[in-house]
Amino acid sequence: MTKDTFEVLHEFYGPAKANISNETWDYLMGGGETEATLERNRMAIDQIVFRPRVLRNVEKASARSKVLGHDVRLPLILAPIGSLQDIVATGGLAPARAAASFGALHMLSSVCKPGLEEVAAAADYPKLFQLYVRGDAAWVDGMIAKAVEHKYAAICLTVDLDYYGRRERDIAKRYKPSARQAQSTTADPFQARFSWADIKRIRKNIKVPLILKGIATAEDAIIAVEHGVDVVYISNHGGRQLDHGKGCIEVLPEVVDAVRGKAQVFVDGGFFRGTDIVKAMALGANAVAIGKLQGLALAAGGEAGCVRMLELLEDEVCRTLGLLGVNSYAELDQSYIAQASGLLPRLGMHSAFPLLKEGY
Repeated sequence: MTKDTFEVLHEFYGPAKANISNETWDYLMGGGETEATLERNRMAIDQIVFRPRVLRNVEKASARSKVLGHDVRLPLILAPIGSLQDIVATGGLAPARAAASFGALHMLSSVCKPGLEEVAAAADYPKLFQLYVRGDAAWVDGMIAKAVEHKYAAICLTVDLDYYGRRERDIAKRYKPSARQAQSTTADPFQARFSWADIKRIRKNIKVPLILKGIATAEDAIIAVEHGVDVVYISNHGGRQLDHGKGCIEVLPEVVDAVRGKAQVFVDGGFFRGTDIVKAMALGANAVAIGKLQGLALAAGGEAGCVRMLELLEDEVCRTLGLLGVNSYAELDQSYIAQASGLLPRLGMHSAFPLLKEGY
């Protein structure tokens, strides 16, 4: 693969679809039940428009930022993808190496092979670890201790998976991703019992930053801050869990207002373009996490494809900042954005990549 193999982001789409099974494609790109939340994630981003300023010196526009104290080329996290080994043969190794090569952050899912030890050894670069609760308190504490021992820079607990979402694309094909094939029920009792008391215990026992992924309201963001959480991570699991929720970027302003700078704020859900990242940063996010686009890049080109995807996003972000009349995210505020009137048609991902409909 050379750089000109992928010159625009939508070019990952065709090779990715050709390289993985239809079942795995639907697992990556689909959502829960009616997929209304999946579509709202994207529509909410599209309904934000820019208010650019002109005649500013923007020759030094930069996409660089700092996330959890780490200098990064993009305030972007390669989001945790369970069963990533179904998409790319090397599983979690590919995005960890790609993130290190480019200069972004990767968050490893606890249900992604080859596992935290091998991924930790794959690159000497800050890595984040996301945990699904699959055991009692002793099991959770043991997994966290193992991640800390292997020098993961932060621990992320997913809190929106008490019951596994009804993902009808998968059900209709009688398909289970590899990480779920041993599970026979829709609920995990350990995850369902997990509560704020567990967060209090974990926060007391660890020194590394603690992230809660799956926050969807200001009310829970406030409770998270009260429990000493370092990052409130807004997510609806890519629209794959509870259906009929808000788009994640719609939730962002209320969470930013609620935490009042006492925690960083991450957000995912429908982000595919550099313009999407800039919108989130203007609304007060500290970082944006990318799931589906990461999966497309890995399926299309493996580790090198993922690096290329990050390069293209960086280019889009820099151009967007410059065209807005700013050199950095610090210069952004909500005066640079507005809400568009009316609703967009239900185009799903095609709103990010409209040329796909024209055969490009």
